[in-house]
Amino acid sequence: MLGTERSGGYGYSLWEFQVYGTTDGTPPATGAVEVTGSQGNWQLTVGGQPYTVKGLTWGPAIADAPKYLPDVKSMGVNTIRTWGTDGGTKSLLDSAAAHGIKVVNGFWLQPGGGPGSGGCVDYVTDTTYKNTMLTEFARWVEAYKSHPATLMWNVGNESVLGLQNCYGGTELEAQRNAYTGFVNEVAKKIHSIDPDHPVTSTDAWTGAWPYYQRNAPDLDLYSMNSYGAICEVREDWEAGGYTKPYIITEGGPAGEWEVPDDANGVPDEPTDVRKAEGYTDAWDCVTGHRGVALGATLFHYGVEHDFGGVWFNLLPDGLKRLSYYAVKEAYSGSTAGDNTPPVITNMAVSPASSAPAGGEFTVRADVRDPDGDPIAYKVFLSGNYANGDKRLVEARWRATGNGTFAVTAPEKLGVWKVYLQAEDGRGNAGIETKSVKVVAPPVTGTNVALNKPTTASSFQPSYGDCPCEPAKATDGRTDTRWASDWSDPQWIQVDLGAATTIRKLQLVWDPAYAKSYDVQVSDNGTTWRTVHTTASGNGDVDTIDLAETARYVRLHLTARGTGWGYSLHEFGIYG
Repeated sequence: MLGTERSGGYGYSLWEFQVYGTTDGTPPATGAVEVTGSQGNWQLTVGGQPYTVKGLTWGPAIADAPKYLPDVKSMGVNTIRTWGTDGGTKSLLDSAAAHGIKVVNGFWLQPGGGPGSGGCVDYVTDTTYKNTMLTEFARWVEAYKSHPATLMWNVGNESVLGLQNCYGGTELEAQRNAYTGFVNEVAKKIHSIDPDHPVTSTDAWTGAWPYYQRNAPDLDLYSMNSYGAICEVREDWEAGGYTKPYIITEGGPAGEWEVPDDANGVPDEPTDVRKAEGYTDAWDCVTGHRGVALGATLFHYGVEHDFGGVWFNLLPDGLKRLSYYAVKEAYSGSTAGDNTPPVITNMAVSPASSAPAGGEFTVRADVRDPDGDPIAYKVFLSGNYANGDKRLVEARWRATGNGTFAVTAPEKLGVWKVYLQAEDGRGNAGIETKSVKVVAPPVTGTNVALNKPTTASSFQPSYGDCPCEPAKATDGRTDTRWASDWSDPQWIQVDLGAATTIRKLQLVWDPAYAKSYDVQVSDNGTTWRTVHTTASGNGDVDTIDLAETARYVRLHLTARGTGWGYSLHEFGIYG
């Protein structure tokens, strides 16, 4: 401000001179990155200046980095972490540098990403794989070693733990030693190309650290993925007598593998409130291990709106959660003035363990918006536990007042997740989820097929949960099944023992269902008449009205809905 004319005889007097703007466009601190200090009193420095990693793992497409990185920066984040580095990384590094953000550049090694995923490599003998990876990593270190956004290099992700699903016994020990020895080779190679950035390696099990301590002395620091047990990392580090600091490369609320099962036997997902507390607790544990824990890249700045996205993403579908604001407060120190999400509490589903397929069940919750914004609702279903589909699909639902909703259950049996999403119109959302067990719709009357003699054209003697004999379709249990050979046609029939009035059939299919079939009845087991035909079976529960009298009932199955055989949990016949 250049004052050119006073308003009176006094001079110029100003209570405050405030300048508002963003740090976008400010390059990150430059200079060599080092781990400095001594045992228990380490520090990460950039260009000689102290640097605490306040980070998030990066989820969006690289092309979307200019769209999302300003928001990332506004949260107080100074670092993002990736799992793979290649030719496409440059544009992400360029965007990060433009917004004053550093990058932990990851390198992927098999079997990465958790137990058993990503394939199995023999680190003892497979020199071709190791040489290929070493050459590839060196190529990208050479390419990006001078990039102002590069913070450090991270070799591998959870592979020491993951090797347990590839090997066992003494061979597992040999592989873990060979893997960490190879990580050390990579670290040496990186240091020879780029002496100005540290090298680390991530696992999800502190039991990996003795292997690194023994076989990878050239690592500058360790890295750990830890969620619900993050505060135990410090205890394990102290108990292990380790001589290198660490960063947390993934962390947040308790994961699916860490929580107790609910009444339906599936992991009980934490509430939005508890997830937000999980991020706060994680950062408190990291900062509490002063001089050893050098920061964290918490999980996850992602926008996917699916099963895993709702569990972990800070902004699924671009909607900010309570967890988003918890991380912002941890890193920036304040969320004052922010409009924050609706808060959902006391969500309940009824009946939680016996929702009839195709019928309605009730969802109830208490919802409030801290800012008094009007709330718009959505209800989603995920079949992750029922059929492996992790997508969220909007349910058929209707509001019934006072925070209650009538939701139509899927036709497919099994345990589903139901999600109540409350949006405030300001870019925020509260999302709460509970499980619901979908069962076959009740049928009045007596199941006259129960435990009656049942025969079939074939059955699978051994595959998965088999033997799957015909009698398992009439045992009154939906956790057993009859399964046929993988060919057309097939049949299964029940002998009711005497002429019996039949008014309804209920067929509970396994995912291996019949697309086309006939229902046939007989008085003598030889001469059959067709009483129902369909060519549009979809694998859901089929409830068929009949008005027949017969001793034998047969399903003549003519076209499979999958490449497998036919599989039927229950062949119910009601009189």
